[in-house]
Amino acid sequence: MLLSLLPSLASADEVNAEVKAAEARITEVVVKPLAAFEENRSKFSRARLPPKERRVRVTRATPSLDAAGHAFFPFAIDAKWGAGWQADTVVGCAYVDGGVFVKRGDAHRPAEVLVGKNVKPVPGACEAATDPLAAR
Repeated sequence: MLLSLLPSLASADEVNAEVKAAEARITEVVVKPLAAFEENRSKFSRARLPPKERRVRVTRATPSLDAAGHAFFPFAIDAKWGAGWQADTVVGCAYVDGGVFVKRGDAHRPAEVLVGKNVKPVPGACEAATDPLAAR
């Protein structure tokens, strides 16, 4: 009986490792560059002060698949300005193969948009494919 439990534990460890890898990638691609960008802003800027702290949350433990069959994890970044946390200040998705996208308006763009880069929306990014059999 114990042996029958081992495969499920291994798959749970693999999923947990994928989530941890996605969180690390989001921190490297979004949180750190955004903090550096905000730190270099003029002290006379009228922009909102940067938060004291940010935290990354992967909102699904298992990856979703887009229409092209690429796996991604949706995420949210919460920010703390004062005593409490403000949820979902940045939302987007991190693809297992490396791309990180954030939602701006009604489209997802590469994460570089947060640091002032002019990047175009990517059609179909972060949109989970629908299963035609599930609709029946």
